[in-house]
Amino acid sequence: MKLIVDAFGGDNAPEEIVMGVLEGMEEFNEMSVILTGDEAVLKELLTGHGHLMPRIDIVHAPERISMDEPPVNAIKKKRNSSMVAGLELLKNKSGDGFLTCGSTGAALSGALLRVGRIKGVLRPALAPILPNGGKGVMLIDCGANMDCKPANLEQFAVMGDIYMKSVLRLDNPRIGLANVGTEDEKGNALTHEAFPLLKARNDINFVGNLEGRDVFEKADVIVSDGFAGNLLLKSIEGTAAFLMGMIKREFSQGLRSKLGAGLLMPSLKRIKKTMDYTEYGGAPLLGIDGVIIKGHGSSNAKAVRAAVRQCARMVNADVVEIIKERLSAAEL
Repeated sequence: MKLIVDAFGGDNAPEEIVMGVLEGMEEFNEMSVILTGDEAVLKELLTGHGHLMPRIDIVHAPERISMDEPPVNAIKKKRNSSMVAGLELLKNKSGDGFLTCGSTGAALSGALLRVGRIKGVLRPALAPILPNGGKGVMLIDCGANMDCKPANLEQFAVMGDIYMKSVLRLDNPRIGLANVGTEDEKGNALTHEAFPLLKARNDINFVGNLEGRDVFEKADVIVSDGFAGNLLLKSIEGTAAFLMGMIKREFSQGLRSKLGAGLLMPSLKRIKKTMDYTEYGGAPLLGIDGVIIKGHGSSNAKAVRAAVRQCARMVNADVVEIIKERLSAAEL
């Protein structure tokens, strides 16, 4: 297996990216890696890791795409960027999967422009795994498609089902439709039309509409348009950060609070670990004709290692080929 990694994408690139990749290579002995980015800088960072060098190639790509650049323009103009170089390598089958922690917009645009969609897929979707204390909950889509049609949501459900079965080994993942109520007739025009499409499919375990408060317990895949999905994602992230900050402040308020914190520390650490996105890797971009993982922009080495693991598992599970089989051009 050979993975392609954008070594200069993300807030903590290239140091944390390279360190996370090296840790991932120690975990997967059969894995080799292509790093894209400034060759001189990468060789410097790899000093002292000679035992892994036979499994590492470097493709010199000195340009970087920043987080605030217009995505389409950046992909078209910066052909020597680490992200574009990686996507071209994936397109040309020089590697089995691609990982970037760079600009989400550029990664989405580049995947479409450089690699392309799977035949039959109407729109690719970004599908992060949300921590829930178990194998996680997939939210699909969370920002790739602001406006969707009912058929898009139907395909999102099928692709989410494929990923959870093949990568996370869930036998019969529960598929829920994000909505403002659980009753069948709830929602807007999009969810009204998508609901019967999902209910009619006999190849997914559709459990109906789900409210935001139910997403962590009553489904394994939450289907949504990208606008509502991104709002839900950012709300969850913000709430988690607020609660952890509030707990930390409260337990630092005097001796009694500090003593209580000491007694509760094992439980607090377990809660923190459960809510830690670095344990879950990145977000697969499903529907593209190649394995792509979009890591969090602020990923550290631990998160990168998890994303490498996720990318490897997605390659081994042959997710792209399964999507091709189930979403043929004639199916929807």
